[in-house]
Amino acid sequence: MRIGIPKEIKTLEGRVGLIPAACADLVQAGHAVAVEAGAGLQSGYTDDEFRAAGVEVLPDAEAVYSHGELIIKVKEPVAGDLEHLRADHLLFCYLHLAAEVQLARQLQAIGLTAIGFETVTRAGGLPLLAPMSDIAGRLAVQIGATLLHTPQGGKGMLLGGLPAAERGRVTVIGGGFAGGNAAAFAAAMGAEVTVFDKKRERLEAMRELGPNVTALYPYQDAVAEAVAASDLLIGAVLIPGARAPHVVPASMVERMAPGGAVVDISVDQGGCIETIHPTDYSAPTYDWNGIVHFGVTNMPGAVPRSASQALSAAVLPYALLLAGEQNWTTAPGLAAGINIHAGDVVHPAVKAALGGKH
Repeated sequence: MRIGIPKEIKTLEGRVGLIPAACADLVQAGHAVAVEAGAGLQSGYTDDEFRAAGVEVLPDAEAVYSHGELIIKVKEPVAGDLEHLRADHLLFCYLHLAAEVQLARQLQAIGLTAIGFETVTRAGGLPLLAPMSDIAGRLAVQIGATLLHTPQGGKGMLLGGLPAAERGRVTVIGGGFAGGNAAAFAAAMGAEVTVFDKKRERLEAMRELGPNVTALYPYQDAVAEAVAASDLLIGAVLIPGARAPHVVPASMVERMAPGGAVVDISVDQGGCIETIHPTDYSAPTYDWNGIVHFGVTNMPGAVPRSASQALSAAVLPYALLLAGEQNWTTAPGLAAGINIHAGDVVHPAVKAALGGKH
């Protein structure tokens, strides 16, 4: 199969769909891989490294999309990508179409087949979302700790505290991959952490992080009390393929003390905190009622080398399956990941977002 890897053009997105080592495995399997010139530079991979892996380096996006049958990228297509996509393309990337209804309709009109990284499943998990959730959870705490600094509009506190100074209070909504990593990172920094989740096994795992972690069921009153006391509020609620529900309404956020910070990891699925809206790394934050909000939809793009390496390791087995099997649509994990098939919206959550229309 002919595989194309275009350069990411979302604002300050430096990841690449596959690193040279992963491309080499596809080439050794007999596939023709082409990458757009400069696509790997922000992740630390030169065009020559791709050439050494047997990859053809093409001068621009038009050439890559013309070459490819299977298009592997990181983020959802934006305007510059959409003009190159064709009905015969198989698109494999993060999509988040339940929160991007206009994009869903655009891809449907093109008539292609699109598989969302975030909806591919394995043994009840989300293997292509997990590595980026790991990164986003850790970044949420690193970024949130910085947002509490006075120059960033924060209340001027050290998140982990120190002798003679109080510890910061972190509330995490959701104890999955992203939220669990956020809780672990915040706890390791020394903050007082409260995690909410509905699953008992996740609550047990969160308690085991340390004595400074409290794990609770998300009763509305309990969430409201914790949010009001928070210095840093982190949203990490995920319903695979669907728009995130607003677990934290604006009425809860407005009770936070001025100078607090909000980071919603689930913003690319619409966000679980009502006051969040999407931003990008060119203008990542905004003030809402004296609370600093961070709503970047591609958080792992800030660490493109680490993120590209982790993502490639997860994506490669599925790329080999897509490129090598004629009946990949029957593979359980990949079948669950199909959002659009030949122009027909097939994923239930995306259908629901479109009002049930195919």
